[in-house]
Amino acid sequence: MWMLHSATMLPAFLLLFLMRTSISLSETMSRDEKNKLRNQVVEMFDHAYQNYMDHAYPADELMPLTCRGRVRGLEPSRGDIDDALGKFSLTLIDTLDTLALLNKTVEFEEAVRRVVADVRLDNDIVVSVFETNIRVLGGLLGGHSMAVMLKESGQMVWYQDELLHMAKDLGLRLLPAFNTSSGLPYPRVNLRYGVRGPETRTGTETDTCTACAGTIILEFAALSRFTGDPTFEAHARRALDFLWEKRQRNSNLVGTTINIHSGEWVRRDSGVGAGIDSYYEYLMKAYILLGDDQYLQRFNTHYASIMKYISQPPLLLDVHIHKPLLPARTWMDSLLAFFPGLQVLKGDIRPAIETHEMLYQVTKKHNFLPEAFTTDFRVHWAQHPLRPEFAESTYFLYKATKDPYYLEVGRTILENLNRYARVPCGFAAMKDVRTGSHEDRMDSFFLAEMFKYLFLLFAEEEDLPFNVEDYIFTTEAHLLPLSLSTASNSQAPPLVNNTAGEELDDSNFEWTCPNTRLLFPDPAFPRNLRDPVRSALDKSCPHPTTHREPGMGRPPLRAQDFMVNNPEHLELLRRMGVSLIHLKDGRVQLIQHATQAVSAVAAEDGMRFMQEMMELSSQQQKEQLPPRAVQIVSHPFFGRVVLTAGPAQFGMDLSKSSSGVRGFVTVAEPYNGCSELSNGEIVAGRIALLQRGQCMFAEKARHIQKAGAIGGIVIDDNEGSSSDTAPLFQMAGDGRNTDDVTLPLLFLFHKEGNILLEALKENREVEVLLSDKARDRESIFKGKALPGTLLDGSTDGAEEGACFTEEKDNTSPASSEPVDQSQVTTQEQTTDDSVVGQESVQPVGGLGSYASVDEGEEPAADGDSSSQSVDSLMADWQEDLEAFKQMEKDEL
Repeated sequence: MWMLHSATMLPAFLLLFLMRTSISLSETMSRDEKNKLRNQVVEMFDHAYQNYMDHAYPADELMPLTCRGRVRGLEPSRGDIDDALGKFSLTLIDTLDTLALLNKTVEFEEAVRRVVADVRLDNDIVVSVFETNIRVLGGLLGGHSMAVMLKESGQMVWYQDELLHMAKDLGLRLLPAFNTSSGLPYPRVNLRYGVRGPETRTGTETDTCTACAGTIILEFAALSRFTGDPTFEAHARRALDFLWEKRQRNSNLVGTTINIHSGEWVRRDSGVGAGIDSYYEYLMKAYILLGDDQYLQRFNTHYASIMKYISQPPLLLDVHIHKPLLPARTWMDSLLAFFPGLQVLKGDIRPAIETHEMLYQVTKKHNFLPEAFTTDFRVHWAQHPLRPEFAESTYFLYKATKDPYYLEVGRTILENLNRYARVPCGFAAMKDVRTGSHEDRMDSFFLAEMFKYLFLLFAEEEDLPFNVEDYIFTTEAHLLPLSLSTASNSQAPPLVNNTAGEELDDSNFEWTCPNTRLLFPDPAFPRNLRDPVRSALDKSCPHPTTHREPGMGRPPLRAQDFMVNNPEHLELLRRMGVSLIHLKDGRVQLIQHATQAVSAVAAEDGMRFMQEMMELSSQQQKEQLPPRAVQIVSHPFFGRVVLTAGPAQFGMDLSKSSSGVRGFVTVAEPYNGCSELSNGEIVAGRIALLQRGQCMFAEKARHIQKAGAIGGIVIDDNEGSSSDTAPLFQMAGDGRNTDDVTLPLLFLFHKEGNILLEALKENREVEVLLSDKARDRESIFKGKALPGTLLDGSTDGAEEGACFTEEKDNTSPASSEPVDQSQVTTQEQTTDDSVVGQESVQPVGGLGSYASVDEGEEPAADGDSSSQSVDSLMADWQEDLEAFKQMEKDEL
């Protein structure tokens, strides 16, 4: 294990150990149990890999819900995320060295032959330089390293460096991206034409992320040393030199996004997650692989600042590079889960244990790490694309401590993958960790990284075909031999010393590699660090509070208290110059005319009231009603396929049902459900499938309820619509009282609806479960023998998700019911179905301001909103949106 640690820190650790009382170590896992889990990892890998080969190859990735390959240009665009796809059989290349590590020599040799024979790199397609470097170039180099290792042992004697030749070809195709004045690469390049401007759909970008430019050195340096061509390493070094030169000199931090021409920071927030993460990783690993001291010096300089400003154990919070004492946000993204593993390599074990434990407790609450979560550990972004970073850190912490606790963490990862992500054609990403709904994607990094780290976690040394200590892992977990450090690099230019004229600060160098037996004389030490973190998170399970800050100048009527059917409130509005207009869809519009207020003070109160109402509207846009789940539980799905569904603002509230509604589906006749059903006797006791259009949602619900249906699913008639690309769709009422509708009604976009309809075509009966989130298969089948593979002794993750419903608790003190989104948004309603829109409330030019609320309802309160301006709220929302887009661009 490569670890670096300050010799000066060791006495402090020993002193701390002496102060600790002895606590028994976690129960040791038997060798048989480890072998069982290791074999389970191999079986899961086989399930994912074989389904890719059977249903997707030679496409870049597998779509596990529809059992087909994802071919760029043939599927609806997902935006920047598709830049990883280059029509070069991405998943197969990314998986090469995983096959070798898992002792699948025959499959590895066959895969190498396929890559050499089938893959072409001269495609007229624009790809991400970052993704292509770490996944494809790294995959080819890792595959080459494994092929050379096998050839030296007498296997694959036919191999003549074919993968290396392909790697050099690809490296040459990436080089045009580095043709900038700064040396920072363009974020995208055309594999055939390079960077030539708009005609090649490249060369027009001005910005790139720090990680995108700073995560090149390992692959490019390895390529140079394998081939003897110093060009690649020189370009990667130049990019790193420029980033180092542009660091903020006072804080020694770097921003998230930089202008590749001017070097100006475009986004000045700094953290260890999306957009920056692997830049730090590659500084450390470049020192390990290449042996250049300045890489270590730069890493240690950054690391000291990270621990000073960003690290707030167990949290890692972004700050502003110019004002590092000010937090830049109140949430963390899941990509920072790699950082405890990097801290292990650094030798800084204590904060690694603490941050990892925080991540584990969040994982236990939601089954997976959400893409982003708040400082009180609520879901911020609910997706989880099967990221491997948490498993990576778990492996490194086990290697450093040998604490069997981390084997149990690995078991939890395995169980959750099998229970919630496994589908008949592979493993599906989670669309929403709160509901357990799936997304039709299985990224290549899942095979490249997840199964490597889990296999290594449970494997014994004799299970491995080679000594992994002779290799370093890239950020995509590709294996590069440490022997490259002795390869000739005499032609490569040295690192630029940007601190010329300054005496080198030796305090930034930490040269010692600690003996972990001395570092952990007390085997209970890791546990003593974990327990306070676990306790803190246990106390964080949400108990939302509404803060009402008293103060001078507050209006006598607060927006969160307003009820449209309260005569006293209406009179107060009149005095403030606020009038109501009743809309045909049952909502009311608020308009203020300051000149109609009874006094200047009342007019000022009215303006504050309208501002509060708009702030509540903006807040509600970020806090939509949670999605629901349609889980197919009949043969051959058995609960493994979960479809994201939109909720209705009427009918049965599935969040209040412990079991949901389960039944067989039947297509209603007429399909639109806008008149009395002609097949009512068939629909009775079943869940009716309906097509969107031609009448209100509530009308459809009443017709199927009259026929005796126990639930309904409305399928979008807009061909190509999908929950992958469209915002959550919530079905509103028809402007009348809908208390008579008592059955649950859910909405599926066209793509998800087609999955259900196709299942109905291929199987005589299809049974589904309508619920607020996907149910554990054991609870679905209630003790019956479960079909498919499940780990023995697995636990029901539903209980771990006790914090799941926190976002539903955002109600005002005067109301016990959540407010539907139509109360605080504007939306044109036609004779077709009504739906809550996504447009935020805006001021009416020249007349003052207006907001829309439902009659008879009161808006939900957000205690902090009233003290913020509309501009501030919208700026925060825009920042989150841009950060999410950047996160997708940089790392997905």
